[in-house]
Amino acid sequence: MRHAQLTERLKLEAGHLGFELTGCCAAAPSPRLKQFRQWLQAGHAGTMDYIGARRAAYEDPQYVLEGVRSILMLGMNYWTKERGQIAPGHGKVSCYAWGDTDYHDLIHDRLKVLVQFLRQEVPEASVRGVVDTAPLLERDYANLAGLGWIGKNTLLLNQQYGSFFFLAALLTDVELEYDEPFATDHCGSCRACLEACPTSAFPKPYVLDATRCISYLTIELREAIEEPLREGLADWVFGCDVCQDVCPWNHRVGASEESAFSAAETLDPVDLPSLFQLDDTEFRALFKQTPLWRTRRRGLLRNAAIVLGNQRAEFAREALRCGLHDEEKVVRGASAWALGKLNRPSDHELLRHRLTLETDKDVRREIQKALGEPST
Repeated sequence: MRHAQLTERLKLEAGHLGFELTGCCAAAPSPRLKQFRQWLQAGHAGTMDYIGARRAAYEDPQYVLEGVRSILMLGMNYWTKERGQIAPGHGKVSCYAWGDTDYHDLIHDRLKVLVQFLRQEVPEASVRGVVDTAPLLERDYANLAGLGWIGKNTLLLNQQYGSFFFLAALLTDVELEYDEPFATDHCGSCRACLEACPTSAFPKPYVLDATRCISYLTIELREAIEEPLREGLADWVFGCDVCQDVCPWNHRVGASEESAFSAAETLDPVDLPSLFQLDDTEFRALFKQTPLWRTRRRGLLRNAAIVLGNQRAEFAREALRCGLHDEEKVVRGASAWALGKLNRPSDHELLRHRLTLETDKDVRREIQKALGEPST
């Protein structure tokens, strides 16, 4: 089958599977490898050591699929609706995680169908579908495949879908017809995303310091969040959409037709005090099939405590007191910080009592700071 005909059939099948964006490029090393290396060297990956550990693999798609010649880049719109108002005691979730299905599972299932389709067309083809987890610079290849340009907030932007879409890739040793790279940067002089970031995570345009990014802090970071960054979280308990919400290209995006991305009642927004009543089994039952599972219980409760502290949520005091005695030290530390923000004499008594029991030095330091006492 001719390259152009096969490529068109493959794109049509991808469209039937819910991928609104499709484009092909050669499976060559990314022309942005220098920027990637500089980003790693600057320490902007934070504790995401798995990126640096697979640095060599990121430099050539051959590490993802040996013998690969072509990459079909795919985009699936996940935007569903405008965000409602957040009441005290609730936390915001990035809208990509509103559905009650993990997008990885949904997209992987669609990719399996697309893999089978290509193998039916070319039985001898070697092919692999990936989303989010393989060492592949997806945004670079999406740009090369003509899907959009990389914006100042480092996200891929498309004129029709903004940045509210998931990226996936189909790699194959079959030669396909390649699209022209997207050559125009439509950000112009706009700096909305850079100026709106609550934690100043962009040291300069087109560079993200993940160690200051709310999405990284609330999802990837497993340790305590540094105190100077906590207030920047505001109401965000999982992820952040600020740099996307202010982007003019996202003001015209149509809603996704994928029902799995529609907001589940428990995820838009999240009731925070109730989280402190969950043990690991109950947490798993609620969130195992959703993106929120990535933080595990300790991460989500750490974030919830910080949000409640930011909100000065008086009615959440009992939940925070419960968190102060949690088995996870990051939860205890964040709860101590939040109780310090409430600044009530009865909370001070509780903190002092907890200090007599606490053995972890980091949590002790959090308690002493909440009490306004020197660390020992």
